[in-house]
Amino acid sequence: NKRKKKMNFLTFFSQSRSTLFNQIRVAHLSSTGSSVKRIGIIGAGQMGTGIAIVAAQNLKADVHVVDINESQTQKASKFVDSFFEKAVQKGKLDSGAVGSIRSRFHFSNTIDDFKNCDLIIEAASENINLKLSLFESIDKVAPSHAVLASNTSSISITKIAAATKRPDKVIGMHFMNPVPVMNLVEVIPGIATSAETLSLTKEVASLMGKTTTVSRDVPGFIANRILLPYINEAIQALYEGIGTVEDIDTTMKLGTNVPMGPLTLADFIGLDTCLAIMRVLHTQLGDSKYRPSPLLVTYVDAGWLGRKTGRGFYKYDQTK
Repeated sequence: NKRKKKMNFLTFFSQSRSTLFNQIRVAHLSSTGSSVKRIGIIGAGQMGTGIAIVAAQNLKADVHVVDINESQTQKASKFVDSFFEKAVQKGKLDSGAVGSIRSRFHFSNTIDDFKNCDLIIEAASENINLKLSLFESIDKVAPSHAVLASNTSSISITKIAAATKRPDKVIGMHFMNPVPVMNLVEVIPGIATSAETLSLTKEVASLMGKTTTVSRDVPGFIANRILLPYINEAIQALYEGIGTVEDIDTTMKLGTNVPMGPLTLADFIGLDTCLAIMRVLHTQLGDSKYRPSPLLVTYVDAGWLGRKTGRGFYKYDQTK
């Protein structure tokens, strides 16, 4: 018991120290200012909304969130209100600060609102054709100095950049979910990305309160090159009857001291996203070890995509 209490204290101390250092870094960087005053975000889903929150709160930038689906932008706006209401209730922010932060949000359904943005971050579905179409369209609207970033977690930045007339200003900014909580942004320069674009992107991520790592532009980058095969293997173990959902998750959670098991994590990410990334790894790298588990394909075909649909490897109460 004493050893357990000591470990809990050390974990708490380590996390608290990390949070404090992060806050000090953000405060220092914020005092120096940033050339990025207006940020555009394409996609008002969970990732896009999360990126908007840290951009408005930490970077203090005006944020223009665009989604073709009006109901999605309305949903995102309500989520932002709820997020900051909870922050006030928990004593993390005062109501005056929230009013100032909330005034920086702008929601719409047209990319024409990106015409004055300094940085535009695409956070749409993990679909190469969709992303190429979006970047081609955004490139025509955005000012010439604007950097265009993609939140893709596996697709080639070089290929995305080729859809624009400014490949030197295209880069990957892979945020982790949930964005306001996770401290990492994986930065991915393409073959034509300039040193200036890379430097600016790392600066902006730091001002958002994030730690950055830089990955080569290869399928899956660093995070998903390691994470998704792990999740896929857990799904395959379930498919082969090696263990139940609960046994597989409990084994990995307690046996490797991770906060959640691989199947819980897959549900949280979205099984359609997991499948899309595995297909990128499999087709681009050509190695059979990246072949998606048949069970993953079946669940996606059934519409069992995880938390967002109420059912994945677990069932979820969507009324909460």
